[in-house]
Amino acid sequence: MKALLIARRELAGYLRTPSGYVILAIILAVNGLFFNAYALGGASKRSAEVLSGFFYYSSGFTIVAAILVSMRLLAEERQTGTLPLLYASPVRDRDIVLGKFLAGLAFLALYLLLTLYMPLLVLVNGKVSFGHVAAGYLGLLLLGSASLAVGTFGSSLAKNQLLAAIFSAVMLVALILCWLLARITEQPLSDVFSAMSLWNQHFPPFQTGLIHVRDVVYYLGVTYVALFAATRVLEARRWR
Repeated sequence: MKALLIARRELAGYLRTPSGYVILAIILAVNGLFFNAYALGGASKRSAEVLSGFFYYSSGFTIVAAILVSMRLLAEERQTGTLPLLYASPVRDRDIVLGKFLAGLAFLALYLLLTLYMPLLVLVNGKVSFGHVAAGYLGLLLLGSASLAVGTFGSSLAKNQLLAAIFSAVMLVALILCWLLARITEQPLSDVFSAMSLWNQHFPPFQTGLIHVRDVVYYLGVTYVALFAATRVLEARRWR
């Protein structure tokens, strides 16, 4: 309950300030340009190919949005000096982390909802598999959740929002590039790095309209581990 109250307050903060709308407007605009230029553009394509292209590019913008949303979650409290007030309140550290994460996830879900018009444009000249759309958006939400959780962890480590964005971006890029390490190492390390890859190993099935339990479990696992780590960072700072 306390986490939900924190989430509600944090989400209201996003919606009351121009920064949240600026983030939405910029990422939606650029995503729309990529959709028009690369997913819809070029030679005639089947509807499934257009949808696959949309989810391919949208996955990158979802990660970027997660970084921009998460960089303020905890770093802003430390930057403005309000973190001690949170520690003094009768709220557990895990409620603080979970509440702020849920607010960020709700804002990210709003962004994804606003992109829905793009795959629906395919209906103008083609047919849309709503199962494909549902699977793709589930993948985007899970990818966004994992990225946002990693960003929350990065925000808990940083003294200001800029450093939070840098920490989060570095960790996410490292997870994304695990597939390169998988290609240059031998088993069993190659299997480990391949399984750790944030995008290359786990997102393409969603992109093509398939849902695998292992991919869902992976993204939920990354989300849990990152939020657990962020909670431990807050606990360590409380007792300093």
